[in-house]
Parts: sequence; C-alpha cells; structure tokens
Amino acid sequence: MTTVLCVPQWQGSASSRAPRLMAGARRAAELVPADTVVTVPVLETSGDKAAGIRAYDVLVENQRLTQKALDGIDDRVITVGGDCAVDIPPIATAHARYGDALTVLWIDAHPDVYSPHTLPSGAFHGMVVRALLGDGPTGLTPEQPLAPHQVIIAGERAGDASEHEYLAKTGLRRYGVDDLERALDGLRGPVYVHIDLDVLEPTAFGATCYPEPNGVQPQRLIDLISQVDEVIGAAITEHAPSSDDVNPGEADVIRLLGAVLTR
Repeated sequence: MTTVLCVPQWQGSASSRAPRLMAGARRAAELVPADTVVTVPVLETSGDKAAGIRAYDVLVENQRLTQKALDGIDDRVITVGGDCAVDIPPIATAHARYGDALTVLWIDAHPDVYSPHTLPSGAFHGMVVRALLGDGPTGLTPEQPLAPHQVIIAGERAGDASEHEYLAKTGLRRYGVDDLERALDGLRGPVYVHIDLDVLEPTAFGATCYPEPNGVQPQRLIDLISQVDEVIGAAITEHAPSSDDVNPGEADVIRLLGAVLTR
C-alpha cells in the first residue's frame, strides 16, 4: 500500500515564483500512483524571518502538521512538495524506523547544505541536508540526525564554495551529472529517494523555481531510479508550473517518476 502525502508548502523558497509550488504540489500529487492521497493543511501565509530563516514560524508549524499527518499513516509514503524542506519529517520518520541502515539518495541540482550564516536570503530549502545532519535551527532539525555516511547527493552542479567546503569537511558523497550513475555504487539496504525536479535539464523540464543548465535528462533519471532496490519511501519536490495550464510533457515526467518509485 502506498500513500501520497501532498505538502503544498512554498515558504522555504525565496523565489518570486515560490507560491506556484502550492499548485505544483497538488498537481504532482494527482500524477503519482497511490492507494490514498493525504494533503497536509499547511499554512499559506508568508511568516516572519527569525534565526536567519525566512518564514521560520510558518515552517516550524508546517513541519509539525506534516509529522502529525505521518503519525497516522502505516503505508509506504511518497511525499510530494512544495519546496524540498517538506521532506524533513518523512526522512526523520524513515530514520526512526530503519536506523543507521537507512540511506538517503538526495537527487538535486543543489547540495542544500547552506546555513543561516552562509545564505543571506534565509531560504530554508537550501539548508535541508545540513539540517538532516543535525546542523540546523531548533524546530526544523530532526531529534535523531543522519550521519554523513547515510547521505548521497546526486546530480549536483550548482553548489557554491561554502557548500563544497562543508561537503569536503563532512565527507558527504557527491556526484554530478557526468558521473550520476556512480551514486548507486555499493548502495544497499533501505533507501529513501529524494528528487528535487531542478536536477532535470530545464529544456526538458522547466517548471521549477531554480532551473540550472546542463541537467539530467528525464529518461536517464527514470532509468537510474529503476535500478535502486528496496525503496522504502521517496519525495518529488519543487514543481512550480508557470500557469494553471497543464504541460503534458512535464506531467508525463512526473507520472513516470512516480511509477518507478512505487513499482
């Protein structure tokens, strides 16, 4: 049994297009095959900046609401965002269940290891991996952080110098577009797959807030995920359509990603 958890949060992003993440989450949730769809009643207000985080108060409450929804689900969960900060409670829940055996395959054009001190915008979706490792603000950081060996970053091509310094310091495994398939080397056991759609080549999928050139072609990503064994949970995030009109090609990409994640 599979439940799609739709979390239409936008406040973790600093993009002018961020509010479109709400519509993107709802649309994407309809495309992923599931037995049940649960939509988290997240706050839609902009919130206040605190502790160097935009909309800190809103994000803390949204995370509480997401965890509350998860507590009532026994199925395998595919989380659909919204900005990629929605994935902290699902990953924390998976970590509590599988412990140190869990590996998070974080597929993203960005490594998301900023801190409030290195990201002036305060956009928390750029800090999520760092928070998952225990280095984040109160209320947005899991009680049981992941260890660096439990995280693999794949498809990254847009991190800045401070992020790459952090990656080197922590020893996080990082693979770009050219060596994407190496991310699967030695991958065993329960795997949680996080997909930020900006990992894709924007000429093939452009409905994101922060498109980056020279990305992964959709079929290559689908083929990669099809080779991952024991996917115990996953997320598809950062879908930001420019209008209410459905782009059939982009809808097909999300549909195929959902199908391979729930196979």
